[in-house]
Amino acid sequence: MVSSITSKDVDMMVVKAHATTNAAYGCKPEDRPILDYINLGVVNIDKPVGPTSHEVTAWIRDMLGVSKAGHSGSLDPGVTGVLPVMLGKATKAVSALRLSGKEYICLMHLHNDVPEIKIRRVCKDFNGPIYQTPPIISAVKRQLRIRNIYYLDVLEVEGREVLMRVGCEAGTYMRKLCHDIGLILGCGANMKQLRRTGTGPFREDTLVTLYDLKDACVFWQEDNDETELRKLILPMEAGLSHLPRIIIRDTAVDAVCRGAYLAVSGIVSFSKSIKKDDKVALFTLKGEAVALCKASMGSDELLNNDHGIACITERVIMDAAIYPRCWKAK
Repeated sequence: MVSSITSKDVDMMVVKAHATTNAAYGCKPEDRPILDYINLGVVNIDKPVGPTSHEVTAWIRDMLGVSKAGHSGSLDPGVTGVLPVMLGKATKAVSALRLSGKEYICLMHLHNDVPEIKIRRVCKDFNGPIYQTPPIISAVKRQLRIRNIYYLDVLEVEGREVLMRVGCEAGTYMRKLCHDIGLILGCGANMKQLRRTGTGPFREDTLVTLYDLKDACVFWQEDNDETELRKLILPMEAGLSHLPRIIIRDTAVDAVCRGAYLAVSGIVSFSKSIKKDDKVALFTLKGEAVALCKASMGSDELLNNDHGIACITERVIMDAAIYPRCWKAK
C-alpha cells in the first residue's frame, strides 16, 4: 500500500560520475549541532482530536523556540493522525509534503442497509481519477476538479458501518468522497471517523505525541540532555525521501544555493525514475538537502548527456556560503 502514494524507484540510483566530498564543509544531517538540528528538522506529530492543525503547529513552534513552523496539510479538529511539521529553515521544503500523496483510514456510515457485495463493487469503482467539488466549508475555492484515488480498500463492513483504507492525491476531501459513494449506492452516506495514516514518506511508525515532545524539550532545556529530542525530531531530509533525487558535487552546491540552475556536469548520481518536469530534490554527497527543482531532463538524458541544464532551481533550501564558491560571475 505504501508504494502507491510515494514515488516509485526513488532509491534506485544511477551513478554518473565518481566524486569525493570535503569534510571541511557542511556535515551529515544527523551530526548537526542541536540548534541547527532543530532548525533543520521535521517532527511527525500524532495530531489529537480537538485542536486545529494550525494550533498544533503553533504549539510546537513555541515549545521548541523556533521562529516558524509549517505543517504538511490541514486536518480538521476532529481528525487524528499523521501531521509532519517542518521546523525553522526546514519550512522552505514544506511544499514538497503538502503536495505529496495521503493515506487515510476512514469509517463511513451508510444511511440505509445495502448488501455488502454492492458496497464493495461501488467502492472499487472509485479507484482512479474522480471529480470532486470541495465542500462548502473548505480552505480552497469551490470548483470542480480532478483528484486521483490510488487505492480504496474496504477493510470491513458491519451493518451500515464501512471501514476503508484510502490512498489519494493531496487535496482529496474524504467527507466528499463518502458523500459521493453514498449517492452512487442510492442510500446516502457520511464520514463518521477519520485518521490520517500517511503523508508522503511519513507513516504511523514514526509518530510522536505532543506530550513526548514536551518531555524531550524539558530534558534538553533543563538537563542539557538532547538524546530524546534527537530521537523524536528527524532531519528535514526525511521529509524529502519520497521525491526523486540528484546527488551533486561539492563544487556545484554554492551556485545552486545562490539560485543557479544545475548543469549536468555537476551531477554525481540520480534516481532512475526521473522524468522531465518532475519535482526533484538536490542533495550533497553528505546527504544534506540543497534545493527543490524541476527536472529539465529525464533519467536517460541525464545519463547520456555531458552538457546542458539538468534541472531548474525552484526553491533553495541550504544557505549560501556553507560550501565554497567554485564559480565565476560574468
